[in-house]
Amino acid sequence: MGRMHSNGKGISKSVIPYRRTPPAWLKTTMHEVVDQICKMAKKGTHPASIGITLRDSHGIGRVQFVTGRKILRILKHNGLAPEIPEDLYFMIRRAVSIRKHLEKSRQDKDAKYRLVLIEARIHRLARYYKRTKQVPANWKYESATASTLVA
Repeated sequence: MGRMHSNGKGISKSVIPYRRTPPAWLKTTMHEVVDQICKMAKKGTHPASIGITLRDSHGIGRVQFVTGRKILRILKHNGLAPEIPEDLYFMIRRAVSIRKHLEKSRQDKDAKYRLVLIEARIHRLARYYKRTKQVPANWKYESATASTLVA
């Protein structure tokens, strides 16, 4: 399947390890990992950043192998999950930054075009998240109020 707003058709991707058990050398317990995740989430770190920190600093390749649950499920269980999904949040943030750039540079045609593509992706993702009930049914992306969502 091709890309949405570009012309790539590649199928190359990374693969998770076949073994679903934590490595024998990892001495961190499940409760310690959950505490670290909750501590980072309370500081305002996003779930993907939490996973990267655990992988790079603590040697935990996959949180699910150690705890039995994914990071976002752990955050939801502890009431620390973000109110809008992470990918939607970062797309909105990108749209806000392009809109801010367009206030200064009105003639930037490429930025205007990219903003249209990004907002199309935002609407598509919002439709999916409404259908799966991850955002409220009355949630709507509006460019005028988008900066308050990402502030």
